[in-house]
Amino acid sequence: MSTEAVENRRHKVVVIGSGFGGLFGTKHLKRADVDVTLISKTSTHLFQPLLYQVATGILSVGEIAPATRLVLRKQRNAQVLLGDVVDIDLQNKTVTSNLLNQATVTPFDSLIVATGAQQSYFGNDQFATYAPGMKTIDDALELRGRILGAFEGAELATTQEMRDRLLTFVVIGAGPTGVELAGQIAELADRTLEGTFRNIDPRDARVILVEGAGAVLGPMGPKLGGQAQRKLEKMGVEIQLNAMVTDVDAHGVTVKDSDGTIRRIESSTKVWSAGVQGSPLGKMLAERSEGTQVDRAGRVIVEPDLTIKGHPNVFVVGDLMSVPDVPGMAQGAIQGATYAAKAINAGLKGARPEDRKPFKYFNKGSMATISRFNAVCQVGKLEFGGFLAWLAWLGLHLYYLVGYRSRLITVIQWFVSFLGRTRGQMAATEQWVFARLALEQVNSDEEEADELAAALGAPPGNGRAPGRATAERQVG
Repeated sequence: MSTEAVENRRHKVVVIGSGFGGLFGTKHLKRADVDVTLISKTSTHLFQPLLYQVATGILSVGEIAPATRLVLRKQRNAQVLLGDVVDIDLQNKTVTSNLLNQATVTPFDSLIVATGAQQSYFGNDQFATYAPGMKTIDDALELRGRILGAFEGAELATTQEMRDRLLTFVVIGAGPTGVELAGQIAELADRTLEGTFRNIDPRDARVILVEGAGAVLGPMGPKLGGQAQRKLEKMGVEIQLNAMVTDVDAHGVTVKDSDGTIRRIESSTKVWSAGVQGSPLGKMLAERSEGTQVDRAGRVIVEPDLTIKGHPNVFVVGDLMSVPDVPGMAQGAIQGATYAAKAINAGLKGARPEDRKPFKYFNKGSMATISRFNAVCQVGKLEFGGFLAWLAWLGLHLYYLVGYRSRLITVIQWFVSFLGRTRGQMAATEQWVFARLALEQVNSDEEEADELAAALGAPPGNGRAPGRATAERQVG
């Protein structure tokens, strides 16, 4: 390429991840004199805060996960590539992604890494087989299949022991996701499924919320945490605090209490919401950037301008960045991505990296739903709960849903679910429950994996089939 061509070509921005950080970073570069390439291993923009409503039959996948290509269709300077990023070369400024064993190398001048976080099992990844997390569409659909399948199995159970195990649901982790999920499983059993079976009463289901710490919704403080706990207990949810899960298997969980007592909870359906860890790309960036480190959760400890040491053109935003007092929430990702986009745009106009003002996070508060008509909300020093907090929760989540169609249909689904007894998304299949395990089995045999990839139109490669569930799975 000639010197003149290099000087005249547009600045290339690569964005990795299609979550809040990736999407908002891309959209804020809409009017910039750049070409943006968004690379993601998923074809949708996932609104993670509402995944639990997919898992419990309130919303469909389409409402919370619009296709990224459709969202960005009118942004002429943006291109979307589907692929799993496997390499970031900071020296040559390239990103390598794989799709169906085919590698694509994309050059960049500026890079925004927004691959988010994945479920953390604190070194016990084998737990995932029996207790899926709540980070992806696959997780939510698998859990829906497990929940509804448990009731169906209980209807056919031949012993009381089997029936009790099937009707016991264990949620591990009492953060916002755990609280919301436990509340919705309880409402599903008590309202939606009431009177629909003949051999069992769904209201006999046990919903157990297990938390290793001493409080529900600990980061939100004792007032709101206590309010959430009392409401859940009134709904029949059993809350077990200071209880550490030490083992998970097909038939239940093993729990160690604060006094050292070890006990069993027999349960067929478990869900893990106890922790998160950064995408493996965070570790890769740290290893390739001298002086950059990751924290205990695998998040990148970034510079004040959200870049990594020695590379002022590489930004890390969202759940993958480690910044004091910035929680792993959508607002942190949105504000970080907006900051990065503005910094890139300013650089095109001559601003120097050393003159950038440090990123400042504006805390807009946090909230969690407990049940229909009931939520808790924290905005600055203001703390409140109940119906008003629930309305605030509805309004905020509607605002951040992408697309007017999604908002309209979501309102209708909420109206049907919360004012009535039915839920519009009660379909579940065995494939949702077992597909992940089947893919793992297929990928254990490289020859079978290559055959599957070839059947889907890809050349044989390294034995990696599409959708492979690996320990290094990224959320983006």
